[in-house]
Amino acid sequence: MKFHTASPLETQALGEKLAHKLKAGDIIAYEGGLGMGKTAFTRGLAKGLGDDSEVSSPTFALVHEYLGCTPTLYHFDMYRVHTMDDLYSTGFFDYLEGESILAVEWSENITDALPENTIFVRFKRISENEREITIDGLAGEL
Repeated sequence: MKFHTASPLETQALGEKLAHKLKAGDIIAYEGGLGMGKTAFTRGLAKGLGDDSEVSSPTFALVHEYLGCTPTLYHFDMYRVHTMDDLYSTGFFDYLEGESILAVEWSENITDALPENTIFVRFKRISENEREITIDGLAGEL
């Protein structure tokens, strides 16, 4: 499914819409460079899952936890992950076993570790604020 957003708020709204289709155990893998709207999209996911707290990129923390979400949302940044040893050191595999939702930025770096049923969200820059966002792997329509 392809979507066009014209602002960060529209990108956030699309994330919120997707959140209503998610269930515990879902993994959302983001693909797209810096400044593409991944954090705005995650802000929408969190809001759609019931958490209005501040959402920020987990670049230096590797993972942020949003406990106000139902189910809990874990937001990963795999930018600095380049090997399986790096990935193991994040604890990522432990999170796969839980009843939470994972949103993974820079998923291109861990493609081989993602489960078959991963939902892929690809961001493409059209202009400064406009994005083409493609969502693959989601059952049904948004």
